[in-house]
Amino acid sequence: MASSKGKTITIVGSGLIGHSWAMVFLSGGYKVKIYDNQPGQASRAVTDIRKQVEELQEAQMLRGKLSATEQLSLLSSHDDLSQALEGAFFVQECVFEELEAKKSVFQAVEKLVGEEVVLSSSTSCLMPSNVFSLVQNRTRCIISHPVNPPYYVRLVELVPHPETLPVVVDMAYELMTEVGQAPVRIRKEIDGFALNRVQYAIIAECWRLVKDGVISVKDIDLVMSEGLGMRYAFIGPIETMHLNAPEGLEDYLRRYREGMKRVLSSFGPVPEFDGEAAARINKEICELIPNDQEHLSARRERRDQLLMGLAKLKK
Repeated sequence: MASSKGKTITIVGSGLIGHSWAMVFLSGGYKVKIYDNQPGQASRAVTDIRKQVEELQEAQMLRGKLSATEQLSLLSSHDDLSQALEGAFFVQECVFEELEAKKSVFQAVEKLVGEEVVLSSSTSCLMPSNVFSLVQNRTRCIISHPVNPPYYVRLVELVPHPETLPVVVDMAYELMTEVGQAPVRIRKEIDGFALNRVQYAIIAECWRLVKDGVISVKDIDLVMSEGLGMRYAFIGPIETMHLNAPEGLEDYLRRYREGMKRVLSSFGPVPEFDGEAAARINKEICELIPNDQEHLSARRERRDQLLMGLAKLKK
């Protein structure tokens, strides 16, 4: 991809995901315009981003080659959509996860940009064919699904609309790589994409094990944070299988195929995630981490600090 110098990316929606996307693109040297349809909201977002970027520089965790001052000079806020879109080559939508809202955003954006502008959504699981259904030219549409918080967790799932041109996927892949993210290509539409399908499978079995009295909330979280998560931070499940038998994946399957099938066949139905079980599990986690803003904010800050350290280690 050509140099980012002078190129503009517009963020539509100034919530937490919009914040993080703005910081990611600034770190790559792009001009970033933030738009929000709530007057003054985009300006408040810029104030928050300035504080975060300056704090990251103090902690020596600021991404990119530019200083905090240089990055922040590229940032602006807008209450007018047409002004926010002027000069943009890439539009990243970050409004709340509601299909009709996203459809309306892209319908409005398309009327104000040229045919060459890429339209990208941050949706976590809505299908591209639904999100972009009101767009006339769907060949330039793509889902760029980040992991929260995107500044510290670099994976981005790129999910094309059935009509998306391969060159658009390639361009999005190059852009995400350039700004330091770790993009993966989802080759076709599927509900939940890849990350959430894997995540929901884990959540479902953890929920069943706690619901059925097999293990506590505290201990099932430890199974991940002190067990699976330790290696999954650096290698994935397929490589784990490949390394966990003397002669690689085929050897692993010979040894463990039947055991895996036996255990998987014992899994229960999809949980309802409500009722008595939900109340009991909520009570357990709130005893560990009370759900008031003071405790939740402190744990989120702890999470982000740990993710910063892990990102630094993975370099």
